[in-house]
Amino acid sequence: MNLAPNFPEDPVMQQLLQLLHEEIGLPKHKTIRLQTSLNFDLGCDGSEAKQLMEALEQEFALDLGDYDTYRYFNPPVFDVFLKRRAKGRGEKVPLTIGMLYLAIKTHSWDTQTLENLS
Repeated sequence: MNLAPNFPEDPVMQQLLQLLHEEIGLPKHKTIRLQTSLNFDLGCDGSEAKQLMEALEQEFALDLGDYDTYRYFNPPVFDVFLKRRAKGRGEKVPLTIGMLYLAIKTHSWDTQTLENLS
């Protein structure tokens, strides 16, 4: 895995990268940056995204606060109820490694703060 220069290498980031690798896989040929988005750059979506966020919540004792899965990910194809609720949500917003890192460091998800990182 190629990490960008100045990429954090503390234990929290190492644990986050390990979890991302296990849950969604990290590409060997792409450089991983804090701005790398799970949904656009790494193709994470649907049930894979749901499982990843549950793992993050559990492993890091992360309070997901105002996290809205439909802001970033499409619902699993087989879930008709969720698909109906997702209508009208508009364009997806990138969910980046940097956003996850900050959420883990602060133990909480605050959408406005995290999205203003970029």
